[in-house]
Amino acid sequence: MRRRMAITIGAAVLTLTTATPAAADHPGDRGRAVLTGFASLPARTFVPGSEPSGAQLGTVPVNGVTPPFPGQPVQGFSGVVRRGDGTFEVLSDNGYGARANSADFLLRVHRIRPDFRRGTVGVLGGFDLSDPEGRVTWPLTRPDRKLTGADFDVESIVRSGDGTYWIGDEFGPFLLHFSARGRLLDAPVPLPGVRAPENPSLNGEQPNLASSKGFEGMARSVDGRTLYPLLEGTVAGDPAGTLRINEFDLRSRSYTGRRWTYRLESPDNAIGDMIAVDRNRFLVIERDNLQGDAAAFKRIYQIDLRDGRKTLVADLLDLANPRGLGGFGETFRFPFQTIEDVVILDDRTLGVLNDNNFPFSAGRTPGKPDNDEFITVRLPRPLGADPRVQR
Repeated sequence: MRRRMAITIGAAVLTLTTATPAAADHPGDRGRAVLTGFASLPARTFVPGSEPSGAQLGTVPVNGVTPPFPGQPVQGFSGVVRRGDGTFEVLSDNGYGARANSADFLLRVHRIRPDFRRGTVGVLGGFDLSDPEGRVTWPLTRPDRKLTGADFDVESIVRSGDGTYWIGDEFGPFLLHFSARGRLLDAPVPLPGVRAPENPSLNGEQPNLASSKGFEGMARSVDGRTLYPLLEGTVAGDPAGTLRINEFDLRSRSYTGRRWTYRLESPDNAIGDMIAVDRNRFLVIERDNLQGDAAAFKRIYQIDLRDGRKTLVADLLDLANPRGLGGFGETFRFPFQTIEDVVILDDRTLGVLNDNNFPFSAGRTPGKPDNDEFITVRLPRPLGADPRVQR
């Protein structure tokens, strides 16, 4: 069985086909992936010398942790960039899960180094995101124009060839262009025809995208010329469980009008990240909203924009673990509510990270805040990826 997938290019609509869940869901289609590396960063890790945070959470303990916190948590890994030297840059999201409680959470990109022999993750530094030149035309939370989780909900990140960063936001949704040190370079770029409830330009009109359902994933093309931001939620009027992928040209700083559709296996699912394999193929994390023993769906799919084909690459709740890495058994589960980072390390190895939603998520141990975990997964078959994705 196959089902139809609509693609819009300019004013024209093309129809592609994609495998139904029954055809795409069988891990045996590609074999079982294997856990090859495990490293963990303790949940209670804070940026040295940083401002206190979490004042709007109250003072009731959450998973054994009592807010407010002495500093800025190194948490919420919602995007990852491979640097090619064993280090990675990871993006913290909007803080504590809502605009109303994240005004004292500074948006930040952290630089980390996983040590898979020791099972640890080192934090090497990073930089805060800011708008010193006033590119944002509506009021910000802080007079010093450092950006907070009450200003944007940043969820995806790519690095351009010039060393600058493009970050996807959920509140607009907006594309945000930052310098190598986190200074906003351009005005936030809105997605034409799509507005979330937090969008500052609503002016009393109804949004057509649910709250925090903007650019959860974003891939950069292998030639570095275009971005492919992927919405986490369905735009009003679109079929339930379908998510728009738009194309953004980096040279003209504008959307091209080309659009594809990613179909979730269940309308209740969400995506976590999207990266390019080659010119036409991409990897997408798709997950349910559950954690711990209740988690039932945490997968990585390959999609092909030429024909809409969707193929299971790895089931993150059923990874072979023959070496017992991390002290776990022969089957390893990555049972976190939000898994939002995937990176290609070589043609058969992926890096995958969770967003620990500090202090709220407790998928690994009930009643204990989740750590930030970085795992490596060996695929049963090579991706056949464009070599440029590993640069």
